[in-house]
Amino acid sequence: MSNQDPTAGKNGDTEEHEEYNARRFIWSNGLQGVGDQIVAAKTVLPWILHAAGAPGFFVALLVPVRESGSMLPQAAFTPWVTTQRSRKRIWVLGSVGQAVAAALIALSALLLEGAALGAAVVVFLAALALFRSLCSIASKDVQGRTISKGRRGRITGRATALGGAVAIIVGGALGLAGPEIPRWVLAALIFAGAAAWAVAALVFHTIDEPVSEEEPQGLHRGWWADTWELFTGDRDFRRFVIVRSLLLVTALSTAFIVTLSQQIGHDLTGLGAFLIASGLAAFVGGRISGIWSDTSSKNVMSHGALVGSLILLVLVACAQWAPQAVNAWVFPLGFFVVNLAHTAVRVARKTYVVDMAEGDQRTRYVGAANTLMGVILLLVGAVSGVVAMAGPQAALLFLAAIGLVGVVTARRLRDVSGGDE
Repeated sequence: MSNQDPTAGKNGDTEEHEEYNARRFIWSNGLQGVGDQIVAAKTVLPWILHAAGAPGFFVALLVPVRESGSMLPQAAFTPWVTTQRSRKRIWVLGSVGQAVAAALIALSALLLEGAALGAAVVVFLAALALFRSLCSIASKDVQGRTISKGRRGRITGRATALGGAVAIIVGGALGLAGPEIPRWVLAALIFAGAAAWAVAALVFHTIDEPVSEEEPQGLHRGWWADTWELFTGDRDFRRFVIVRSLLLVTALSTAFIVTLSQQIGHDLTGLGAFLIASGLAAFVGGRISGIWSDTSSKNVMSHGALVGSLILLVLVACAQWAPQAVNAWVFPLGFFVVNLAHTAVRVARKTYVVDMAEGDQRTRYVGAANTLMGVILLLVGAVSGVVAMAGPQAALLFLAAIGLVGVVTARRLRDVSGGDE
């Protein structure tokens, strides 16, 4: 099995097409980010289910289905992906699949009510997550083949910022619409998200992807055996997975921040405000963290976890001791900063995994890491849920402690970005 990119050595053809490819990578992934911000399991979809009277059981399934569903299958897909000369086509397939799934969610929102709508949304969201896993694994390959090291972070960051800018506009429009947003408006919004994925597929298809003339060899063992061998036998990979697990602090804490804010009398659950905060964090943090990640992606991961963990400690302290007037601005600001830290961690870890290997070895790393993270996300989410039975403060303290351990372990990673390894 070859571990080299078809463009290893950065040949002239790659240099000639890099700017062309970079623009298309930014626009296609930015449009995918638009779909992510709109068809969101944490915001828009729960809002629709609640408005339609769907049981809370289906609302509780949304985030686990979306997050784990897009990660768990990736190692199983890796043997098939490594037999494909063109990884671009895999991404296009994944984007088209997400467009169809999103359109079916929007159609369900228009036609169904209650439990029927809840079941339909969960099923179609699972399909969307499955297709997203194809985009995730193929995107790193195409970026590695077409964008040279030292530029990948800023490309990822600019794509993240593009999706964030659209989320700010949409969130502002929903905020002006008031608290009672008609369901047909949200359904139309999801149709727009489906259109964004469809256009993203068209744009990504125009990327000039160098393809190896050698016949792809694929994997010579089962996907789980390969995943476990990487985790137990490859020290750099194992450390990356452990660090990524500890950096879940920024991903899992926002729901507990919202809950804690409600307990102390401040409502952060407005759909427009939520989208604006998330979009602004992506817009501001995307480009900056992308540039920094090209210098040292491991340091950006460490600093993002540090900022996120410290903010959680500040919010818990303010909820306990600060007056209402202080909490009125501390909680919205803290919510935004945690989202900003999460953006930095996401951009940095994507840059790190692309920079740490070449060719099919990168494909193996991405697939195995995301499958393992799907399992770990469920476990950490379950543990934090149990801890949250003692209150959102306990959950936030638990996640902050994990994050602080992640700060130290991220600093010990091998530096693979920006300069010689």
